[in-house]
Amino acid sequence: KACQEVLLQVQLQNREVAGPQWDAGSIREEEEEDGEEEEEEKRGSVREISESTSSSAAASKQSWLLRLFESKLFDVSMAIAYLYKSKEPGVQAYIGNRLFSFPDSEVDFYLPQLLNMYVHMDTEVGDAISPYLIYRCRGGIAFSLLTAWLLGAYSSDMHISTQRHSRGAKLRKLILSDELKPSSPPPDAHSRACMASVSADIDVFVSPSRRTHQRSKSDATTASSGPGAGLRRTGSNPKVEAVHEEPDRLRPQRELVKSLLGIGKRLATLPTKEQKTQRLISELSLLNHKLPARVWLPTAEHQHHVCRVPHTQAVVLNSKDKAPYIIYVEVLECESFETSPVPVRIPETRIRSARSAENLDCGVSHRAGSFSTVPNYDNDDEAWATDDIGQLQVEVETQTSSSDNISQFSVDSITSLESKEPVFIAAGDIRRRLSENLAHTPTSFRRDPEDPSAVALKEPWEEKVRRIREGSPYGHLPNWRLLSVIVKCGDDLRQELLAYQVLRQLQSIWQQERVPLWIKPYKILVMSSDSGMIEPVLNAVSLHQVRKQSQLSLLDYFLQEHGSFTTEEFLTAQRNFVQSCAGYSLICYLLHNGNILLDSEGHIIHIDFGFILSSSPRNLGFETSAFKLTSEFVDVMGGLNGDMFIYYKMLMLQGLIAARKHMEKVLQIVEIMQQGSHLPCFHGSSTIRGLKERFHMSLTEEQLQLLVEQLVDGSMRSITTKLYDSFQYVTNGIM
Repeated sequence: KACQEVLLQVQLQNREVAGPQWDAGSIREEEEEDGEEEEEEKRGSVREISESTSSSAAASKQSWLLRLFESKLFDVSMAIAYLYKSKEPGVQAYIGNRLFSFPDSEVDFYLPQLLNMYVHMDTEVGDAISPYLIYRCRGGIAFSLLTAWLLGAYSSDMHISTQRHSRGAKLRKLILSDELKPSSPPPDAHSRACMASVSADIDVFVSPSRRTHQRSKSDATTASSGPGAGLRRTGSNPKVEAVHEEPDRLRPQRELVKSLLGIGKRLATLPTKEQKTQRLISELSLLNHKLPARVWLPTAEHQHHVCRVPHTQAVVLNSKDKAPYIIYVEVLECESFETSPVPVRIPETRIRSARSAENLDCGVSHRAGSFSTVPNYDNDDEAWATDDIGQLQVEVETQTSSSDNISQFSVDSITSLESKEPVFIAAGDIRRRLSENLAHTPTSFRRDPEDPSAVALKEPWEEKVRRIREGSPYGHLPNWRLLSVIVKCGDDLRQELLAYQVLRQLQSIWQQERVPLWIKPYKILVMSSDSGMIEPVLNAVSLHQVRKQSQLSLLDYFLQEHGSFTTEEFLTAQRNFVQSCAGYSLICYLLHNGNILLDSEGHIIHIDFGFILSSSPRNLGFETSAFKLTSEFVDVMGGLNGDMFIYYKMLMLQGLIAARKHMEKVLQIVEIMQQGSHLPCFHGSSTIRGLKERFHMSLTEEQLQLLVEQLVDGSMRSITTKLYDSFQYVTNGIM
């Protein structure tokens, strides 16, 4: 039906264009003919020719459109572009149905664009997208919650009176009321095409009490059962309110997220980082009483259940006004977090007591853990660990103050002392190990009261995994994994999400064009207009901490970490540095200069894209240089005349040429998100035009090469970059 609508629209357009031309032709023929009968015959024949020609032209144009839509070249990016730019309802409906044919992962990348169009564009676009969104929400909890979070965030730019009754608010309410839970096996292809009728529920949404006649008895029973049905009391709102009971299917994950975000908001009220860290450890320890549960980290790729949070490993990150923090989470991988059984809780007291008895002969003074002394700030009457609610007894941990920090070295030492068999080590092995240690001795950071996270982030990830696994009661399980996540409150991560999408798109373009640039897009999860989660960059520390802790130049730090100039490890790290520096130089030229991390392999990674496109730090207009290229960066590359510096400029040229070949894919990501947005990055009317101009479509490759030379030279000589570094140091304590 959608294809027929496309055909009809094209035919109508062509007839409107072709009609007047044939009428003019018939008038000229009338002047040349004398008889009325001959005139009628001629006009009749002209009409027939006009209709046949018009229909053939329409069929030709329609075939071109359908050929494109049905070709292998028609991907998700094209579908999103036609959905956004086309004004024809038939085309929009066809694209809406075509979304079902793409892999979920490909559509998920453009979910922010789809939802922003759903919230802020006209009814026809919303009607085209609605069936797909409803089908996916019925299919899984993860997509449902992600959609609800994004709908709330993108609706926040609307006026409060409009927002309450908007299409996005109605769909969000449907999702969170669990009206869209799966009630039957997944539909076949024919059933998917008929999903449009379901979208009518959104436009005529009424309260759940008036919709109960449409639900089965089992659904109604599930929604109304459970402790405190219809009543909720939370820490943020201690008053008892009459609300509809949150569905059990969504409640565990939502309560976990609410707890983590609540911790971040409370930490921001404390004056020092030490106090924040202590409070963070105390509050996270309470979460372990509710674990394992049917909850997961939304930033992770693999299916899993969260089983434990090693609370003593969590740290507050460096921020002047806010309190972002990083936590490490132990998970057990599974086939499906929705259907796989939740792991059985293993009491830590039993495990640790046994280990103490086995490994320690001397008496150790134990103290009660913080569980019994720290109040429950969440004030939750309903635990979100619904799967093992019967096992949620509050246990008092008996442990040493460093029980979570038992190192493998101490365990190995005790084991080797108890072993009665002699261990023989060859002298050659000893010399080899000593030489390796002397050649490569990575620096360890000192504890910094102003930035407690520096020591934790400097520790190699493999070492951290091994150490935490050794101290975990779940560490012996083969499906045990360690994950990490950064929780941020009080920051709008929608711009960070936009930057992540642009980076992912450019990374894909460079891989497709075989340009060896290196960038590291990290996942962003927007949960509201002022909170979310971020995937941490592993084995990386900020350049600020590198300078502060090592007191060395960047080149000397590279030599200390990776060996002398001629070693293979240094040359590899230098190449990694050049490829990543070229990649992020182009990113900064197109978007913004961010704070910089340095990983253990020599790559630099830009983070913090809170200022991109049309926004600058507090509108002071800093960072007018194309990108950040300091003399220290050039020294690591071997100097201005070094081969690696020439390689750096060549990579930038190749990357810019590749990027402008696919400019439309980058532009549409940004342009769609500008609809209805009040984000600072869209300040003014020239955001898209300015971004498009930076691709320099009119320049030849020779002119582009000259442009790259000018950009590099200007960035090295930039005074504004030095001013911005001073601004960062004064406002955020970042060098």
